[in-house]
Amino acid sequence: MNTGSGGPASAWLRARQRSKVAHDEDGDVGTRLGRDGTDPREAPPTRTSRVVDPAEHFYYVWLQLMVPPVVYNWVVIILRTCFPSIALGYLAVWLTLDYASDLMYAADMIVAVRSGYLEQGVLIRDLGRLKTRYLRSGRFFRDLASLLPTDLFYLVFGIQAATVRINRLLRTPRLIEALDRMETRTSYPNTFRITKLMIYIFVLIHWNACLYFTLSDYIGFGSDGWVYPNISDPVFASTRRQYFYCFWFSAQIFTTVGDTPLPRQEEAFLFMIADLLIAVLVFASIVGNVGNVITNLRDRDNVFFPDHELVKAFLRSHHISKELRQRIDNWYQHLHINKKIMRENEILQQLPVHLRTEIAVSVHLPTLSKVTIFQSCEKSLLEELVLKLTSQVFSPGEYVCRKGDVGHEMYIIKEGKLAVVADDGITEFAVLGEGNFFGEISILNIKGNKSGNRRTANIRSIGYSDLFSLSKEDLTDVLSEYPAAKRHLEEKGRQILTKMGMLDDGGAAAGGGAQQVETKLGGLASVLDALQTKLARLMAEAESSNRKMEARVALLERELEARHRRPAEVAAAQGEPREDGVGEKAANEREEAEGEQGEDELRVGGGLEKGDGESAGDRAENRDGGDPKKLSV
Repeated sequence: MNTGSGGPASAWLRARQRSKVAHDEDGDVGTRLGRDGTDPREAPPTRTSRVVDPAEHFYYVWLQLMVPPVVYNWVVIILRTCFPSIALGYLAVWLTLDYASDLMYAADMIVAVRSGYLEQGVLIRDLGRLKTRYLRSGRFFRDLASLLPTDLFYLVFGIQAATVRINRLLRTPRLIEALDRMETRTSYPNTFRITKLMIYIFVLIHWNACLYFTLSDYIGFGSDGWVYPNISDPVFASTRRQYFYCFWFSAQIFTTVGDTPLPRQEEAFLFMIADLLIAVLVFASIVGNVGNVITNLRDRDNVFFPDHELVKAFLRSHHISKELRQRIDNWYQHLHINKKIMRENEILQQLPVHLRTEIAVSVHLPTLSKVTIFQSCEKSLLEELVLKLTSQVFSPGEYVCRKGDVGHEMYIIKEGKLAVVADDGITEFAVLGEGNFFGEISILNIKGNKSGNRRTANIRSIGYSDLFSLSKEDLTDVLSEYPAAKRHLEEKGRQILTKMGMLDDGGAAAGGGAQQVETKLGGLASVLDALQTKLARLMAEAESSNRKMEARVALLERELEARHRRPAEVAAAQGEPREDGVGEKAANEREEAEGEQGEDELRVGGGLEKGDGESAGDRAENRDGGDPKKLSV
């Protein structure tokens, strides 16, 4: 008896299994979910622990730690290869340093495989993706090649043959990355560039010195005046003397300073030719880099401080008095000696707006917050205002403002002292110091101000004074976006004027009436804008109706013309003879239709005036003399 899959027993077993699976899925939730509420059957969560962010400080420090091992290999491998006495004399030291650098290389691979990267602006922290990306990159193969155990070739070539470790130089891109990061972070980039250039030149001269010593050994020490002297001479036998002499000889070649002996062998000629070509590049690099550094320093000074040379040339060409020129020179000298920057906005122009705002807030917001009228304003308004502050430096005895002048800006004292003096310029009423401010009422343009926005005192600088100024135009532009803050500032200004007795109540009321008139005018302007919008919409609708009507008239004309052609076509199809003058009659009928086309357009476009009850078909029938043969087929 067959009990296969189609039998009742097997069907009963499958039903029992499905019931058990359903019970397992819906019954015991505790067995399906882990302690954290996740389903263990789902994909395991991505591991994000210990991921290195390339922008964080740890990565920068690690790059600095990788500089010594790479530089060590660049310097020591060629040194030990070309100077066997140095290689054998300090063998224990070299082996210790070799394997210490290898450990740093291995640790660098661990850091590299855990270094995150940005994808659509988000740092990737998934270790699986990081490993896959690193293992598939060319950097992994280069790093792996730099750690191959080539030291085993010591058994073949000898312990002094350090060239077997030449693959360690493949980690040079790490050194370049570290130097680039250090250049962007240092506060003295020009000095760092010069230092980096000197390190490159030192390594180049070092390699050339080692190769020169090896070539001298190949040709023969002391065989001519170009090679290294005979090492049997005690003066030239010491290892230190050998290295220093070769380094000095290479430095002479690369700097093209001093006379080098004329080579005698072909190998020496080829070596000198190569060195002289490299020397040209080295000299050009030095001159170019030093020139760039000098240019950058000059550009920095021109950005930080006004160009004194142009001003002096202008003063000389216009024969300005010696006293005034001396005052200007003293002002420039004060800026340079005290490193006072006058062009903050130009310097920070390359930064995004939010970064410029943060810098300005951190530098100027405490000073601006000291102003009474701005103390209770919202922070966003103050952040807008700090971007408008400009720095000004006044010399000793120079007037900041005079009594009766129209006020166009307010001033905040950053550093220095100012005196409030009488008209004679001698009597001092008060002394203003750091953190004081003046002129804030004149930039608000308050109605009823008895002074009429004019200065009420003479302010003179006692010594060199650094001030921040805020112009009326800048404040007006900012307050146009903050109407509530504008009303608040004007109210505080009125309170200050009232305490000073400088507010005219009638003028303030007139100012309030003028403000009401301005409000009404604004409302009328908005109503006028709405009416203009409606008129434009009606004109557009009328134009659209006109186009539709023209289309209907054209359609009627085509139908009328078709009705005129149909009788002739039917007659021609039936073979009836045409009467004489039929073509001439049809032509006359078309001329009459075209003549009456204008009247039809006027009637249809005007909506068919009263009394004109005939249809287009009736008018056509009347024009044709009422002959039904011309209207029906």
